[in-house]
Amino acid sequence: MRVVFFFTNLLFFLFGVLFGFSQTTIPLSESIKSIAFKYNQTLLGKNVFVFDPAMDMHEVQTLIDSIYAGQVYPTNEFSNNRYALLFKPGTYKLDVRVGYYMHIMGLGNSPEDVVIVGAVRSNASKGHVLCNFWRTAENLTIVPAIDSTNTWAVSQAAPLRRVYVKGNLKLFEGASSGGFMADCKIEGTVFSGSQQQWLTRNSVFKKWDGGVWNMVYIGVSNAPKENWPEKPVTTIKETPEVREKPFWTFSGGKFVLKIPALKKNSIGVDWDNRNNNEKAISIDDFYVAKPDVDNAASINKALKKGKHILFTPGIYSLSESLKIMLPGTVMMGIGMATLVPEKGNKVIEVFDVNGVTIAGLLIDAALIPSETLMQVGNPRSKKNHAANPTYLFDLFFRVGGPHEGSATRCLVINSNNVCVDHVWLWRADHGDGVGWDKNKCANGLIVNGDNITVYGLFNEHFQEYQTLWNGDKGRVFFYQSEMPYDPPTVDAWKHGETNGYASYKVANNVKTHQAWGVGIYNVFYDAPVIVDQAIETPPAVENGFYHKVIFWLNGNKESIVKSIINGKGGSVNSSNRKATME
Repeated sequence: MRVVFFFTNLLFFLFGVLFGFSQTTIPLSESIKSIAFKYNQTLLGKNVFVFDPAMDMHEVQTLIDSIYAGQVYPTNEFSNNRYALLFKPGTYKLDVRVGYYMHIMGLGNSPEDVVIVGAVRSNASKGHVLCNFWRTAENLTIVPAIDSTNTWAVSQAAPLRRVYVKGNLKLFEGASSGGFMADCKIEGTVFSGSQQQWLTRNSVFKKWDGGVWNMVYIGVSNAPKENWPEKPVTTIKETPEVREKPFWTFSGGKFVLKIPALKKNSIGVDWDNRNNNEKAISIDDFYVAKPDVDNAASINKALKKGKHILFTPGIYSLSESLKIMLPGTVMMGIGMATLVPEKGNKVIEVFDVNGVTIAGLLIDAALIPSETLMQVGNPRSKKNHAANPTYLFDLFFRVGGPHEGSATRCLVINSNNVCVDHVWLWRADHGDGVGWDKNKCANGLIVNGDNITVYGLFNEHFQEYQTLWNGDKGRVFFYQSEMPYDPPTVDAWKHGETNGYASYKVANNVKTHQAWGVGIYNVFYDAPVIVDQAIETPPAVENGFYHKVIFWLNGNKESIVKSIINGKGGSVNSSNRKATME
């Protein structure tokens, strides 16, 4: 999401598009290469660096700075580089600047086992963070040493998880457009500033300062009190059911993945009591995939043998879908590992089985269109998985951006009892291969299963419904969506007698559906687009949507969104830019 409301940022972006910012990388010098080799962990590939406190911190700092220099906005937004920086338990004095496709990870049983004195920070480039995407930090403690505040100024696809900040946390620099934080503890104040929307789940802080359009807190200690719409706050005391994202540890000379237990009606972090019943999986039980070695055949062979899959950093071209057929399978990436279909195939196909975990992957559409990029459960899946649900964490989809690509839909969930904990589905509005007839994609998310829960649904720019929900008893905690920027004419974005497509569509057969903190925004650059409603549901479901906001950001001054939900609620246009409902 780019917030075109800020004209200077828009002009800078257009300059980049017109003059073709390249996908360049900055090569490491020979001296840096020697440091990289020295600190490389062979098991996990050439783009994973495993540090311990006994190392020369000057050398480590030099290496981190060199990696960061090649991962900055705007020239490296769509770089092919991918990196994971892993820290064994101990204390480090470092300034860890985090750019595109950089994954910063502590390897302790608790975030307190890895302490960074200095910073782990994501800062503005060119005066804003509207494109600070595709980066993450998790499972460590930060002691801010530059001042009392650590800066994590980001927009989409940049989660903070299991992070303990012994000071304040700042989430913005210039224009900022939303993010996600879970299982985090902040000793001081969180300053959200210009962040238009943000989801905080199962965390604790002393105070939260700021809020623009849609700030959602669920299972958060000291969360702000609701006073909608005077304050853009949605506060839900307890998280009904969730398990935290699995995390890697290092002890006894071996990597071990810890999978936290399922928890119900929870508040705050779950790592400070040290009484969790975590499942442990040795690295020996994983097939460690590497982009210069592996393909769909080798990975599927490992899956059939009962191996879990760890994708090391890089880009994987897949000629067929990766098929998860066994219950309890874990498939996860580090360093923003990226999967791309070769032949119009699916990328991941999960059978209708219990307890699958998929986490930390970036999935790109390709030039040969795919019908579906990822499918969870077979069509018409009927099994009940309530006792052992499938969990999806930090999954990011792109249609266009790094290159031209198309699909009909990104993510389809057919199984019942699936939980999604943070997803960004993005039909690109900038980058390569971008245009109404280039990066084609109808839907970001289609849900056919029952009892599906999503914490943090970011879903933008698709050509029909951004979200199409056909299953019953669905729940969404926080929704952030922009309609497509580029419908060429009014008629090109009509269906039947309906003007435009609602961003969030609940099918007529659905009897029960709930959503909290629903923010939908529009920018129509070319045509004076008319949209009848931002949300479309059966009448019986309308009251299940709590705290709704729509906003007219920019674009053709004759464009209009006529209502919030089913013809009800205020409209937005160039002269009345914001409308809210309970």
